[in-house]
Amino acid sequence: MNVKTLLLGAVSVLALSGVASAQTLTIATVNNGDMIRMQKLTDDFTKKNPGIDVKWVTLEENVLRQKVTTDVATKGGQYDVMTIGIYEAPIWGKQGWLQPLDTLSADKDYDAADLLPPIRSGLTVDGKLYAAPFYGESSMVMYRKDLFDKAGLKMPDAPTWDFIADAARKITDKSSETYGICLRGKAGWGENMAFLTATANAFGARWFDENWKPQFDQPEWKKALDFYVKLMKDAGPPGASSNGFNENLALFQTGKCGMWIDATVAASFVTNPKESKVADKVGFALAPDTGLGKRGNWLWSWNLAIPAGSKKVEAAEKFIAWATSRDYLKLVAEKDGWANVPPGTRTSLYANADYQKAAPFAKMTIDSINAADPKKPTVKPVPYEGVQYVAIPEFQGIGTAVGQQFSAALAGQVSVDQALKSAQQLTEREMKKAGYPKK
Repeated sequence: MNVKTLLLGAVSVLALSGVASAQTLTIATVNNGDMIRMQKLTDDFTKKNPGIDVKWVTLEENVLRQKVTTDVATKGGQYDVMTIGIYEAPIWGKQGWLQPLDTLSADKDYDAADLLPPIRSGLTVDGKLYAAPFYGESSMVMYRKDLFDKAGLKMPDAPTWDFIADAARKITDKSSETYGICLRGKAGWGENMAFLTATANAFGARWFDENWKPQFDQPEWKKALDFYVKLMKDAGPPGASSNGFNENLALFQTGKCGMWIDATVAASFVTNPKESKVADKVGFALAPDTGLGKRGNWLWSWNLAIPAGSKKVEAAEKFIAWATSRDYLKLVAEKDGWANVPPGTRTSLYANADYQKAAPFAKMTIDSINAADPKKPTVKPVPYEGVQYVAIPEFQGIGTAVGQQFSAALAGQVSVDQALKSAQQLTEREMKKAGYPKK
């Protein structure tokens, strides 16, 4: 054997060992704008972490929830990092379905103490962090200042639902495809029911009374759903029962919505001149109320978590640390400007003068997040936590089934009374099956 053969053999062994040691992380995420941006910036992570590759599975919100829930519950092992909500994180953490992020919590450079208290608290069980927030949000009113000026209207900082409805009807011009208001109608516990549950709170409604009896047969839900369906019929876009976050975002950005009440995270998209035709015409206000002491603003975060039993915990933690760090915020700021960094996760971001200057929506966002109260979400007492959801495992199925009834009412396929009756019956049935009230 000559020297050349020996060298070739050594190179082959090294190459094979390099292939063997490389790890591919499969990351499941939602198809929202901030996550799409994260995928485009993945090269920064792989350059800093040689030997780790990343494979993305990007899904529509309802589909993502179905797939990651099935995978984590069955320990299917399809994903190494999952994008989950603040609803799932504590429930799955308690059930032992998630890997606690002990390394992140102890990392001084990561600085978990800098995470916004309302968000961090929602991701923590028995003192352990089970998911790291990629972005956090509440909800607020986004509106077209030019249309309000034209109609002689002035948006209050803290509007009522009556004002919103009156303004929506006044600025609607269906002949030019300008609709006064865009609201979620697509069925799903995290789609239309996120919006409608938070809105119903402002009308004095609640999912359950203190004995876990469903409340859809009560007048507060009737008033809230009637109000919503009539408003959307008068001032909403056609096909609203199929519209979720992304569909309404597209409508607003193309100038077809006078108002949109939805996630605060959308603010950077609707004010981005590269993406929005109305970027320089957008104003912001708090989510509406009805004078009962509760505004229709929710509390949410999309978070990165590692399923329990993962064989790639160390690599997965490295990715999560990268994607939810202060350095990642700086990276996005360098590439796309401070206004486009993922919001609602770190206290230091809201103390950053560059961010305050670039993001006119920053104060409204943090005020809305801090105002949401998951422990006391409703006017009347309730046995559950969660503003736009009920923090029990059964809510995913029940919330989506109720959402289908309410979407059908919006589409005119059933009456409001029929939708509420069906919601009451199916919720009673599922809660009884689940053994509520728990003893």
